[in-house]
Amino acid sequence: MESYHFDNFSITLDKSGCVEFGKVSYPIRYGRFSEIKTPDYTFQCNLNGEIKHIQGRGEGWPHPAEWLKRTVANDWVYYSAGEYGRAYDYFGEYYVPCLSYPSNSIMGGNPFNDRAVRSALEAWEKARIRLKELRVRSLPQGLEGFLSLAIDNDVRRLQLRSKALHKLIGGWVTVLPPDTRHVDYEIIPLIIADGCLYNCVFCRVKTGEDFAPRDKKSIKEQIRRLKAFYSHDLPNYNAVFLGQHDALNAGQDLIEFAASNAYEILELNQSHMQGAYLFLFGGVDSLLKAKDGLFEMLHGLPFRTYINVGLESADQETLTALGKPIASEMIGEAFARMLEVNKQYERIEVTANFLLGSNLPQGHLPNSLNVIRNQLGHFYSKGAIYFSPLVNGTSMSRETRRSMVRRFGEIKSLSLLPTYLYLIQRL
Repeated sequence: MESYHFDNFSITLDKSGCVEFGKVSYPIRYGRFSEIKTPDYTFQCNLNGEIKHIQGRGEGWPHPAEWLKRTVANDWVYYSAGEYGRAYDYFGEYYVPCLSYPSNSIMGGNPFNDRAVRSALEAWEKARIRLKELRVRSLPQGLEGFLSLAIDNDVRRLQLRSKALHKLIGGWVTVLPPDTRHVDYEIIPLIIADGCLYNCVFCRVKTGEDFAPRDKKSIKEQIRRLKAFYSHDLPNYNAVFLGQHDALNAGQDLIEFAASNAYEILELNQSHMQGAYLFLFGGVDSLLKAKDGLFEMLHGLPFRTYINVGLESADQETLTALGKPIASEMIGEAFARMLEVNKQYERIEVTANFLLGSNLPQGHLPNSLNVIRNQLGHFYSKGAIYFSPLVNGTSMSRETRRSMVRRFGEIKSLSLLPTYLYLIQRL
């Protein structure tokens, strides 16, 4: 770590953060990064010299424990830590990621309307101008290299980088598994299959295409190109998302090929972060047809694996209204299989999604709660249940949102598994 001081700001290179993801109620950074401090802001860049975090230091900043984070897809996310006293109860984390695009949050409010937040984003561009002024001096090689990267990474270049990533993997990752919260949503997206088995009518994040696995050659080439894309910042990652919407249906052979090659080619064993994580979605049919051999293979990989399955409802009337083409009996079978896998494999956790909405049929919640309670005799800490609010952007009234939050609290109090709200976050 090297620090340099100039007038009223400083630059620290190769600063070390935590090496293990944790659940904490204060600002925390992971891996390695470079930091610029001014009287009003702390700016942090990744190892490619791209802005990653901004945190206000002045009196006008909304809360001293809150910050902005830019994703690799060039979206800004505001991490709210103080506004909601029960954030951990709702989301399983001590912060609420507030997204800069319409999602399914029922918390309300938009920090990006706050002048202080908008000013912070503008302040980074002003800081880059100051960095340019430093280059007229004779500087140490390491500092000169960082300045060159940070100056080159202007707004347009970051936009182009985002487009390059999406072209590389074949489009946006329209939704990340809720379990990626365990690694602060810091994943490398590797798409091994396109489309979905169901294409449910209610879903706003699917492509509408039929399920189609990709071939091994294209997957391996995708991994190599991802390694080049992440470049110097690659060691800050230790998690891979196998996408898109039902990678579990791709089968044991393709999943093993993709996961093993990703671990080796992306050199996850050299990560600054401890451990390795694998995330994927699965459908009801995919989970039910998966043989023990698939889970034994996953358990033998050098990953901790999370599989998120969309159950949505255990009520037949609701499933029909949602356009989900499966029988309600299969929901109970899939839930039982989830419990079985979670009990048998220590390094695999299957989680499930249900829907939360104000206009769903009356049998939805009673029948769904019946399934997720009656097969359990006591509380289990493994196998989270996520409730995804059916929210259309910001059109829902404040009272309706509050009513849904209260209803979720009632559901959580009855659940015998960890139960949280699902935030739809893209990449």
